[in-house]
Amino acid sequence: MPHELLSTRSLRSGYGRIPVLFGIDLTIAAGEFVGVLGHNGMGKSTFLRTVMGHIPATEGTVSFAGQDITRASPAARARAGLGYVPQGRQIFPALSVIDNLRVGAAHKTSAEAQAVIEQVIEELPRLKPILTRAGGVLSGGEQQILALARCLCSEPKLILLDEPTEGIQPSIIEEMKDTLKALAVKRGLSILLVEQNLEFISDLATRVLTIKRGQLSGEIDPRKLHDADLAGDILPA
Repeated sequence: MPHELLSTRSLRSGYGRIPVLFGIDLTIAAGEFVGVLGHNGMGKSTFLRTVMGHIPATEGTVSFAGQDITRASPAARARAGLGYVPQGRQIFPALSVIDNLRVGAAHKTSAEAQAVIEQVIEELPRLKPILTRAGGVLSGGEQQILALARCLCSEPKLILLDEPTEGIQPSIIEEMKDTLKALAVKRGLSILLVEQNLEFISDLATRVLTIKRGQLSGEIDPRKLHDADLAGDILPA
């Protein structure tokens, strides 16, 4: 049996005095690809940001690779092996593609960073012809691939992916789907994917959970997502 990699227990958080999460219990095993579906405003992004440490937990715990990281900084979580690709991508628009990748590997020695960056470029060949271009002039799809590549430069064990298909052209969505499948196998990655694109999440996830008003509300067989005529038939209102 694969060992447990990430677990949250009774996890609560929010923004100031506004609570958003109301007790999230989740376990992800090594090598698992878990999807989370939910309408806007249900707490999906807040959950990922709390796991990554950008929002402090008000109650409950977050454990990663057997260690309690509930109070750890985002940088410490990244060093432990948590990677994060935020909604909206948040690349550095004034930096070139290669410099964005160097930021992702900034905690490594120069030689280590160079080796890691070269590996990532081989895995994401779309970046090769645009390495000197500024991030801000890239298309939305290219920026999303760059955001994923920058995350990979930290050599994560688990990637938190927040709405990666948002505003992306269909050809890039298909390319990203194939890339994530290949990376999961080659690197043995675990992935926690927040998404509203039913086809994308059903083709990738081994397990799909739904979130409703800050709580996990159910689990869906990914194969059944293909049969849904409307997202509203599945997603909690």
